[in-house]
Amino acid sequence: MFGLDISSSSVKMVEMVDAGKGQQRVERYSIEPLPKDSVVDGNIANLEAVVEAVRRCYKKLATRTKNCAMALPAAAVITKTIIVPAGLREEELEIQVETEANQYIPFALDEVNLDFQVVGPAPSSVEEVQVLIAASRKEKVEDRVAVAEAAGLKATVMDIESFAVQVAFDQIKKQFPDDGKDQNVALVDIGANVMNVTVIRNDQTVYTREQAFGGAQLTQDIMRAYGMSGEEAEQAKRSGGLPENYESEVLKPFMENCALEMQRAMQFFFTSTQFNSVEHILLTGGSAVIPGLDDVVLARTQVNTLIANPFASMAISPRIQLKRLVSDAPSLMVACGLALRRFDE
Repeated sequence: MFGLDISSSSVKMVEMVDAGKGQQRVERYSIEPLPKDSVVDGNIANLEAVVEAVRRCYKKLATRTKNCAMALPAAAVITKTIIVPAGLREEELEIQVETEANQYIPFALDEVNLDFQVVGPAPSSVEEVQVLIAASRKEKVEDRVAVAEAAGLKATVMDIESFAVQVAFDQIKKQFPDDGKDQNVALVDIGANVMNVTVIRNDQTVYTREQAFGGAQLTQDIMRAYGMSGEEAEQAKRSGGLPENYESEVLKPFMENCALEMQRAMQFFFTSTQFNSVEHILLTGGSAVIPGLDDVVLARTQVNTLIANPFASMAISPRIQLKRLVSDAPSLMVACGLALRRFDE
């Protein structure tokens, strides 16, 4: 099974294999851009365009594996942790979950895909356990499954993007002192239109927030400054060749704005939780690789800032260009987390 991530701007695939001694090896990966507005707010708006992009991406991946793990955006899923008595049999647990789900889900149960997982003992009592419920409208799941099937693939797992990112984050926390224990780590995903901020502490999400800011803002700034079309600006942003004043007059203000948005997110985090510090900021998403962005964020927030690379401690197949993988790594967090699902017990 490989990981297939469909974001608002591109399709990404990552395949890993077991390299022995408990280590994974990144075997192959590919990225294919999506036409504008094919995916809007996490919804597949142009099925044919997305299927085509998935086909091209799969061809580039050059694997025989047909099974893939996919994910829904967090906004399309309702998640809730409930407390139930310990020691229930599977059927009893299902009935209990459905009863509880009815209270939290604003749709009829036959309109949703529902799943649950026992997380562990409840903090309040040894006689109870915590169970995580996840539910999504059936059409949201079916849209993604339909894309995979139309491209000749089989969706064997449907995850949630934020959970997949957490799985990938497990690979990164080894880079922090004491594996990040008792530290607040802010995962900042800078997408095309939205900045997602998730604060993780001891493997639990303690805070999450979305802000309307992303890499598309930089594309618009380039269009305005140099009279380019959207496609020209996007191309120039990636490959360079912009006028000399680009860095000082367009890129630097964008990075400052980006850092300001992160500082604002931290303030929201401090005022709405019992925490008053963040130990690390981890930049993910397509815009995370802008050279020097980590330094600008560090200067503004005074928090240790890293560019995410979930593959840093993995073996890498000789067919992969390491330099390109490092540069693509921040935007492959979801695909990496999904690819790791093949190693689930």
